[in-house]
Amino acid sequence: MSGYRRQDKLDGEVRPIIVNVCNFAKPAEGQPALLSFDDARTLFHEFGHALHGLLSDVVYPSVAGTAVSRDFVELPSQLYEHWFSTPEVMGRYCVHAGTGEPMPQALMDKVKAAQTFNQGFATVEYTSSALVDLAFHELEEPGDIDPLAFQAAELARIGMPPEIGMRHKTPHFTHVFSGDGYSSGYYSYLWSEVMDADAFDAFRETGDVFDAATADRLKRFIYAAGNSRDPAELYTAFRGRMPSPDALLEKRGLADA
Repeated sequence: MSGYRRQDKLDGEVRPIIVNVCNFAKPAEGQPALLSFDDARTLFHEFGHALHGLLSDVVYPSVAGTAVSRDFVELPSQLYEHWFSTPEVMGRYCVHAGTGEPMPQALMDKVKAAQTFNQGFATVEYTSSALVDLAFHELEEPGDIDPLAFQAAELARIGMPPEIGMRHKTPHFTHVFSGDGYSSGYYSYLWSEVMDADAFDAFRETGDVFDAATADRLKRFIYAAGNSRDPAELYTAFRGRMPSPDALLEKRGLADA
């Protein structure tokens, strides 16, 4: 998702210009263009970012659309992914390219079940990298330390299982050491997942994933609000409370529904 123009109301109504550019694999000549499950989920993810820009309704362009904090910017996109895997959407769009028949329910169930495979491992390998990142950036006097020795000591302190490795070990973790964009902020992806899982539960709790009243609150307080108010205040206005990690644990198959 990219934007050519941000929304603002400083001198009349200026509407945003937002684009999604996708590099999906080109089909063979004469064959239909097909998306994998991950491709389709990415399409929904990036369109969630696009909606964040398109639905912006603030005065100042500096706080419009996706101009929000690092963890909050992924909430609208990751939340939108949830709709792709609903029966309502998969039943309509996951159809056979040749016959037009919808995906059989048994196959749909298998595809969805595969999304929770090995999530315990994935959660630990990610969380360990985030915690070690925070520990490095909490050092008041880093001095001339041995980064691998520090990493080993921190992993021992948090009780890292020896059977699981960090997703990103310190020597090549340029994501947090090459600039300030993610310095001490690698945890933000997981915190965004906490929010998106909890936010989608707001729809599930109504019994309708397209519930209009919930969608209206989502638009007003998340997609349209940009950075006009504190993210915690906006999320609470939408959900009635701050997010709970329970929905994420359920989404990853680590807790009972």
